[in-house]
Amino acid sequence: MKRLVILSATLVVLGLTGTAKAYDGTKCKEAGNCWEPKPGYPAQVAGSKYDPKHDPNELNKQAQSILEMEARNAKRTEIMAKTGKFVYDVEGQ
Repeated sequence: MKRLVILSATLVVLGLTGTAKAYDGTKCKEAGNCWEPKPGYPAQVAGSKYDPKHDPNELNKQAQSILEMEARNAKRTEIMAKTGKFVYDVEGQ
């Protein structure tokens, strides 16, 4: 039992004193510029077969929903100022 305790304590001490020297697989050209393509992947994505070619309408969906939300909130504020009562559903107003 004593031998097991000493062995486990030794392993814990060795584990805590060791430094983490993990290789992350990058070769940095300069500080902060460590990206490198995987084998078979182009260095520049734009114009390659991996280019996602996003639809502008899909990209603008969030901006459009924010504009609609702000318009609803402005309407809610206007109704609140007039009546003193908060109305959540302003679509029918």
